[in-house]
Amino acid sequence: MNRHARVLPVLLLAPLLLIACGSEKAAEKAAEKAAATDAGELEARAQAMGVAPELVYVTEAPGFTLAQQSVGVLGDDGFSATWVDGDTNALLRLAVDRGTITADTCPEQPVGDMSGEHTTCERDGDAWYRTGAGRHEYALPEKGHVVRVSAEADAVPRDVLRAAALAAHRPDAAETDRLLPSADPAPASPVERGDLPRYGDGAPDNHVDVGG
Repeated sequence: MNRHARVLPVLLLAPLLLIACGSEKAAEKAAEKAAATDAGELEARAQAMGVAPELVYVTEAPGFTLAQQSVGVLGDDGFSATWVDGDTNALLRLAVDRGTITADTCPEQPVGDMSGEHTTCERDGDAWYRTGAGRHEYALPEKGHVVRVSAEADAVPRDVLRAAALAAHRPDAAETDRLLPSADPAPASPVERGDLPRYGDGAPDNHVDVGG
């Protein structure tokens, strides 16, 4: 094989490599743009509620469905939401707020909203399993905040609670859309006035019936 024959395949391959490289870079840019859009949507929706975007989490558990009306702000700028078991009506509450939890502070922090009750703490991997006032909770310390998943002790088994706590994560675009209400205000509905006739120039109807 002569020198020209060896060079020819290389010359033919070069444009294909350039096209592949260009397609890969375009896909990367598209993914980066989509991620930025998703983050912007989450930030807008969270801030419209008064919630810090970094404190918005979502979880899942078999048989449980998000109670949309439960989604809201916790404390100053924390986040909370509740999932409901369709068969038993058991409630699974997710709460995220600023702070931390350690072996020293764990017993001092009430489970759920029941202040003044005795709290027991048990280390379970990176999380704390906590019980008190008839409730139990898994608390996972994150950077600057704590993710908590709690329920009535006799309504949700510990293994279900643990799985839901470990499943807690930051929402993606689809989850954000299902979890948080739109940041855009709902269009105002026109107020129906009974004194405006349905004909003519729309002036108020001041007609007085017989008898006053």
